[in-house]
Parts: sequence; C-alpha cells; structure tokens
Amino acid sequence: MKIHVVNPNTTLSMTEKIAAAARAIAGPGTEIVARQPAMGPVSIEGYYDEAFAVPGMLAAIREEEEAGAEAHVIACFDDTGLDAARAIARCPVIGIGEAAYHAASLIAGKFAVVTTLARSIPPIEHNLVRYGLISRCARIRAGGFEVLALEDPGSGAVEKVSAEIELAKREDRAEAIVLGCAGMADLAARLSAAHGIPVVDGVAAAVTFAEALIRLGLKTSKLGGYAAPLPKIYAGSFAGFAPESHAEATPPGGWK
Repeated sequence: MKIHVVNPNTTLSMTEKIAAAARAIAGPGTEIVARQPAMGPVSIEGYYDEAFAVPGMLAAIREEEEAGAEAHVIACFDDTGLDAARAIARCPVIGIGEAAYHAASLIAGKFAVVTTLARSIPPIEHNLVRYGLISRCARIRAGGFEVLALEDPGSGAVEKVSAEIELAKREDRAEAIVLGCAGMADLAARLSAAHGIPVVDGVAAAVTFAEALIRLGLKTSKLGGYAAPLPKIYAGSFAGFAPESHAEATPPGGWK
C-alpha cells in the first residue's frame, strides 16, 4: 500500500523528521511518500499561517492521489485543510491531531496535550470540541517555544516539552500525553520512557489508522460535505486551483 504524508509547511528538515517517524511505524509492504508544498509558510503557528498553507498542501494531495496514493496523512497538528482535502480526495485523509486524540482516548480516561505556543491552544480546543473529545482532555499545555525551535537541539524546546508532561501528570492528573506538533514526532518513545506514561505521536497514529482503513477498503464518502467541489472559475492568482474542467493554469505545485 502507498501512503502519502504531507507536511503542510515548507521546511524540509521537518518533512524529513516526519517521514522518518512514518516509516518507522509503517508495516511491511507500506510505501511512505513524504513531501511538503512548493508554496506556503515555513511553519504553521495560528490561523493566518494555516490559511496560506492550505492551497499548496491541496495541490500536493491532488498530485499524489493521481500518482496512486491510497491514503493521505496531513502532518500538522491543527489538521490544516482537512475538510477541503477530503473533498478533493477519493481515498482516506487523516489529520494527525484527530488520529492522536482518538488513539489517546482508547488507552486513557483523560489525556493532556502538550503543544508549542499559547496561540495554538484555541485551534486545538476547537478541534477537540468538533471531534467530541473535549471532555476527555484534562488540559492543553503550551511550552512557550516556536515550532522551528524543535529543529534546534540547543533551543531547550525538548526540555520544555518534558517539563510540561511532568506538570500534566502532577497537576492535571493526565493518564496519557498527546504531543501537539508534528515536529515532536521523534520524541514520543523517549518521553514515554522518561515519564512512565503513554505518549502519543500523531504521525505514527495517523499512519497506523491509514493502513487500517486501506485494509478495510474504506474510502472518503462523497455524499454531503465531502462531495467533490463543483466545477467553476476561480479568479486571479487562484485560477489554477479551480476544480477540474475550469482550471486553465497550473499553480506552483498545483494541478490542471
């Protein structure tokens, strides 16, 4: 089976870290294709960055679907563009945030989320409400560092994540931890061993769920909200993103 893992930001080193985590968990015979968009922000920290990450990410998903991908994983914890991606994809699309929450809910009564900046807390809360899991979340904690600090071993970001996990255990009575950033994908096993608590990485959870859906033969429903977008003209710089027959140009990393 072939699973496409897309990092919605444009930082190659983060894509490589995500790809390594995906390949480490993937079963025998699973091919992981990892990439990032040709356009967009270097990191996603808030609603504004998210809006500009979506077009390039959708272009990557369309290209990989046409190249034979059997599932897509969106490797941003905010589940950036998830609904739009499901509308253009026939095969399953899984966000790492949604996958991590569901995995944690299967192994613990209450879990805590440890993320990067405080500005990431509202999108996480919104998604937990949407997924029906807000009551299972003991608390969302922010370490107070930018996403790209996770790429710098000397930044102290990993130590801050570890400190928040200890506080979540002691103060929030969390029974499991969800790592709230794809850039933390390489930390789960180490932090779990250090703190004696299950630590869920969304990349690994999403790849595992994707494999299960492929084996089950389940694809994205095309009834209702995830129906294919209606053909129409898009104006200006977005002309190349127009659905199907009305697209007259190809955007950077886009489709015809």
